[in-house]
Amino acid sequence: MTTEKIEKLIPRDFNGVVSVSRNGEELFKKAYGHADLPNARANLVNTRFGTASAGKAFVAAGIMKLVESGKLSLDSKISLLEIDLKDISSEITVRQLLNHTSGIPDYFDEEIMDEYADLWVTFPNYRVRESADILPLFIDKPMDYPPGTCFKYNNTGYVVLGLIIEKVTGMDFDKFLAEAVFAPCGMEGTGYYELDRLPANCANAYIHDEERDEFYTNIYSIDAKGTGAGGAFTTAEDVERFWAGLLSGKIVSKETAAQMIASQLAGISSDSGNEDGEEDDYGFGFWLDDGILYFQGCDPGVSFISSFSSRDGGLFICIISNFGDNVWKLHRNIRTA
Repeated sequence: MTTEKIEKLIPRDFNGVVSVSRNGEELFKKAYGHADLPNARANLVNTRFGTASAGKAFVAAGIMKLVESGKLSLDSKISLLEIDLKDISSEITVRQLLNHTSGIPDYFDEEIMDEYADLWVTFPNYRVRESADILPLFIDKPMDYPPGTCFKYNNTGYVVLGLIIEKVTGMDFDKFLAEAVFAPCGMEGTGYYELDRLPANCANAYIHDEERDEFYTNIYSIDAKGTGAGGAFTTAEDVERFWAGLLSGKIVSKETAAQMIASQLAGISSDSGNEDGEEDDYGFGFWLDDGILYFQGCDPGVSFISSFSSRDGGLFICIISNFGDNVWKLHRNIRTA
């Protein structure tokens, strides 16, 4: 795989960053398009991008850190939150939240809603500044199915995991992740930021208005600040550091990391697929595809995928777009090049 070959695979109108390495050796890294479109501020290879549901991998790592330290168990139940769960089962376990088998009602059910932005028609997105702010969007809904009986990708489950982190540690979940996950890996460009208080070197994310044939930012289309379900900002370089740190035992032990990236769905039926609609396997925070590990995210104006494959000599790929480009197609093309 050569630089020239990868370059030819990238669409001319791509916006974001593409980074590819093998066994720590850089094969390709390049930024495209604009971080600030009206002011023509270019994306850089170290620009911080929103990553949507990619943050679930960070939350899973944080939860497993607490499990490994004995502060939590995979069999701990959500009743530890000591909140009124109404019709939501108090028997749901941390394990079931991690592997999307809890049956907890999803505040954004993709089988019912097409657009994430539709959530904020009656519930202003600027009110979402922490995980607890999502509670009104699901707390009055019935269970989707009995806990542990089915796999169905679920955003609420990871919001609740963020709340569990806060209950167990007494810290905001993002502050805990900064200490327990990001710092050990040297991920200095990663964090959860409020959209109206973004730090330097962050890319705005853009959505195309087909009727007016122009781009607008996603500031009214996603949570004002990320929750346990996603919303972290990071860089392609930090994503590579995360993979290296997780697999080398910097966050949790290698044995615990191996558990996270192994199938957790034995004997469980599936009612959910990945962003391509395929039925790949799932661990804790990671998708599994025939020996290739990946995590991903998609929000209005945001698309992200990163994979690691030991069978391909430690092949690392990270593709982030702040214009919602088809990173999955590009990822497949690079993987098979």
